[in-house]
Amino acid sequence: MTAALTIVAFVFGLALGSFLNVVAARLPERRSIVRPRSSCPNCGYEIAWYDNVPLISYAVLRGRCRNCAEPISWRYPAVELAAGALAAACVAVFGLSFEALVASFFCLALVAISAIDAERRIIPNRIVIPAAAIVLAAQTAIHPSPEWVIAGFGASFGLFVLALAYPAGLGMGDVKLALLLGAMLGRTVTVSIFFGCLAAMVPAIVLFARHGKAARKMAIPFGPFLALGGVVALFAGHQLLDAWLRLGH
Repeated sequence: MTAALTIVAFVFGLALGSFLNVVAARLPERRSIVRPRSSCPNCGYEIAWYDNVPLISYAVLRGRCRNCAEPISWRYPAVELAAGALAAACVAVFGLSFEALVASFFCLALVAISAIDAERRIIPNRIVIPAAAIVLAAQTAIHPSPEWVIAGFGASFGLFVLALAYPAGLGMGDVKLALLLGAMLGRTVTVSIFFGCLAAMVPAIVLFARHGKAARKMAIPFGPFLALGGVVALFAGHQLLDAWLRLGH
């Protein structure tokens, strides 16, 4: 039964991932996410339903527009696959429950935020703030405790201080994303931020190795790394935090 639900969640997540691609493309430009139908950004060719099937259409078309043969961004299959995999993981871990629904919403919000930040270097208020409010209300309803609001505002304040000290590396979007992470993760938000910082060091080291001092002027979007840390903390945060605390004793 769990396997069947996980497969259903994966397929449903793929469909939502297709919608998130529309959100990532249009919301930063303040365009409607409902109309008109999706079209090729290069030639304007309206995409038929059979060319808009998650993952499959990308593979059949070999990553190119059917009309003009212009390459289709890697973001489209990546977002679809991430959304499907995370929705399936939430059902596999939390079962068919309200917790799984909230966790899935949280993960899908992170996918949309990551896609936009990776391409445009912004984290839209119209996604991160409503998502934080919804997650905070849901977590407080499921597990009544001040932990969620304390963790949310605590993490946000911590990154705000870091952004003031290092404005070239952190932006206000990252500060607001920390609010969403804390509202969902509670005390394990520390795991998400630590892991996010650790993951962000990898491309930073590569850039410094290749470009030397010039790498200091090369911006790396931090949002996707914070989001990755959030996913790690969602599924393994308590275990990692407990192991961390045991090492300290």
